[in-house]
Amino acid sequence: MPSARQESRRFSVPLLFVGIALLVVNWFVIPATSFWLSLIIQLLAFLIFGLFFFVLYFFRDPERGVPTDEKIIVSAADGLVVDVVEMDEPDFKLGKMKRVAVFLSVFDVHVNRSPVEGAVKKTTYKTGDFLDVRHPDSSIRNECRSWWLETAQGPVAVRQIAGLVARRIVAWSQEGDTLRRGYRFGMIRFGSRTEVFLPVECTILVKPGDRVEGAATPIARWP
Repeated sequence: MPSARQESRRFSVPLLFVGIALLVVNWFVIPATSFWLSLIIQLLAFLIFGLFFFVLYFFRDPERGVPTDEKIIVSAADGLVVDVVEMDEPDFKLGKMKRVAVFLSVFDVHVNRSPVEGAVKKTTYKTGDFLDVRHPDSSIRNECRSWWLETAQGPVAVRQIAGLVARRIVAWSQEGDTLRRGYRFGMIRFGSRTEVFLPVECTILVKPGDRVEGAATPIARWP
C-alpha cells in the first residue's frame, strides 16, 4: 500500500539531486577566484539539504501500539485537541454527533489513522479555501476529504482538512475497504486539521489542550 515514505520521495529525491548538483558546480565549475559566487552556491546547497532533512523528518511514520480494549476509540491524528463539541455532522448528514478536532502543526506526524474498526461506506472530497486551520471557519470553508466508517456500534466520520500550508490531502484507502483501528488510511502534507465525529452516546476522554498521538491515544469510549 502507499506510505509516508513513498510520499516523501516526491520531495526528498528532487531536493537531494539539486543539493548534489549545487555542490558539484561549486567544486568543479566555479573558479576558485569567484569567492562570493561560491559562497552563494554553498549557502543555497546548505538550504536545500536543510529542506531535504526536514522532509525526511516531516514524513516520519512511527509504529504505534493500539489499545487492546476494543471499546476504546483512538485518535486519528497526532497533534493538539482544539475543540470538543456536539453538532450536526455536515458531510454525510449522520445527525447530531460529538466532534473531536485535532490541530497538526508542521512538527507533528501527519499520517492519519482509523479511530475505529469499520468499513469505508463512503468518502467524499471537497475543494475549498486554505485558511489557517486554527481559524474558526476553516472546518467549513477549507478543502477537505471526509470518510464515513460503518462500525458494529454505529457510524463514525473522519474529516481531513487542508490548511494554510497543507494543500494536499492524500488518500490511501477507498470505498469498500475495511480498516482496523490504527490503520493508516491517508495523510495531509505540511500542517492541517483532523476531525472525528462520534455517536453522541460515546464518552469523550480528551479535552481542548490535550496532546494526542494517532492510533495510540484514547479519545473516546463506546457505550
